[in-house]
Amino acid sequence: MSMITASVWVPRGAAANFPTKYEVDEKELTRISKLAKLHLEDAEHDLDHAKHPENGKSETDESSEDEKQSGVTLPNSQSDIDNDLKEFNLEHYDSDVGDEDGGPMAMLGDAQSLAYHKTNAEDPYITLQDSEDDEEREELQVLSTDNMLVAAKVEDEVAHLEIYVYEDQADNLYVHHDIMLPAIPLCVEWIDLPIGQTALDASMKGSFVAVGTFDPDIEIWDLDTVDCMYPNAILGQGGDDPRADDNPEKKKKKRKKTKKANENYHVDAVLSLAANKNHRNLLASSSADKTIKLWDLTTAKCAKSYSYHTDKICSIAWNQKESTCLLSGSYDRTVVVADMRAPDASVPRWGVESDVETVTWDPHDANLFYVTTENGVIHYNDIRTAPKAPDQSKPIWTLQAHDQSVAAFDVNPIIPGFLVTGSTDKEVKLWNVQASGPSMVTSRNLDVGKVFTTKFAPDQEVAFRLAVAGSKGSMQIWDTSTNAAVRRAFGDRVAVSDEDVKERLVALQEDSSDSEQEGGEEPGEGNGNEKGWESMDED
Repeated sequence: MSMITASVWVPRGAAANFPTKYEVDEKELTRISKLAKLHLEDAEHDLDHAKHPENGKSETDESSEDEKQSGVTLPNSQSDIDNDLKEFNLEHYDSDVGDEDGGPMAMLGDAQSLAYHKTNAEDPYITLQDSEDDEEREELQVLSTDNMLVAAKVEDEVAHLEIYVYEDQADNLYVHHDIMLPAIPLCVEWIDLPIGQTALDASMKGSFVAVGTFDPDIEIWDLDTVDCMYPNAILGQGGDDPRADDNPEKKKKKRKKTKKANENYHVDAVLSLAANKNHRNLLASSSADKTIKLWDLTTAKCAKSYSYHTDKICSIAWNQKESTCLLSGSYDRTVVVADMRAPDASVPRWGVESDVETVTWDPHDANLFYVTTENGVIHYNDIRTAPKAPDQSKPIWTLQAHDQSVAAFDVNPIIPGFLVTGSTDKEVKLWNVQASGPSMVTSRNLDVGKVFTTKFAPDQEVAFRLAVAGSKGSMQIWDTSTNAAVRRAFGDRVAVSDEDVKERLVALQEDSSDSEQEGGEEPGEGNGNEKGWESMDED
């Protein structure tokens, strides 16, 4: 089983020419040890709570203040451990064995005493040098004419990010490196600001990706570092554990995993992410907990929480001109445009006929936005004609684009009026929007299964390139300019060749383990009892 749930392009020139290999120095080792210790303490507490549920009956989730004041001390008595586990003495796992000096052995404690060398050339015991380091460095090189593409993938129940490099001139797409994830990914967003920088500078650049999963925490990874063990930052409860400091009293307290929405972090799956291109330190997120969170990337803390909807918020987008205005769509069948500076102000609200799938601003007119729905309909609205009530919404036009849910949608940022829709009916359709309304240019089944993501490339040189992926777990790059119907439709807006050329479709080398068997089930079908797959199945 394999599927790609989301994807995002990285602009040309944004990635480092030579990504660095992850190295564990003393500072990083200390950080990893602290994170690993927190994970172990959580696992020990979960084990104890599973065996002695009566210990947690008095705990409540009434408020975040109660969480700070309440806590459960892990049992220290050997009699509290089940007889089957007594021989392992898990309670004193870290303190039973002493080191040579008689002190207790810490987790990864003796690793700092090991001698290590950054390169083989610095190791005095290696006398025969080879060129493997140079060859590996050359393999990792990313040219200024290359595009990176990040895909959120699930493969054989393993969740990870695949970072591709797309070489347009060579018609080549390959996996540069990958990043393991703790849960099934649902959304990804590219960020160009180094995380945790308190002094913002316009010249300060980086290449990071934020990932939202079925877990409530948002992880941020550095795309210019290969083979990372842990994310650079975690936005949420997992990144703000009170036991992470040196206060011994706080270390004794249990981190309560509440499902009650609060002002500081999400408590359910993160469904959408939106980075603010004008205020680069701001990242918005929406969740199944019915809230929108605004994160400050300089501190990795939640700056503000908003509750505009009564059901899961599946899609959000910042306005490119009014940079504090956020568009949001929900399963409550409404769309809201809100100014994040005025959280208590009344907001305009549009209604649609079914659950919202995606919301997108028109990059060529900041007053207009698109909404796609579960019933396969596209709504095109103007914020200047906001209705008095959601049921009085009057869009500029509506379009029945597919018979099933429009799960994937994008507007070409370079070519005006060029839209793409992808559906669970496995079809990808290209549309031409003119003053008279939308018209279909062409339709294709690109053999990616149910279509979950369609993204146009962000650069002028590759404006016609379209990344498409879905339930089969394969990524396809379609050069839409090689399609005759596309050239006829958009030849008056951008320069395209009049010559008849073979249609270009670039993909990874086919791997039998990465795709479905012919005639087999779609991912998720026949597995309705597995938690988390319901939203990806057809009704």
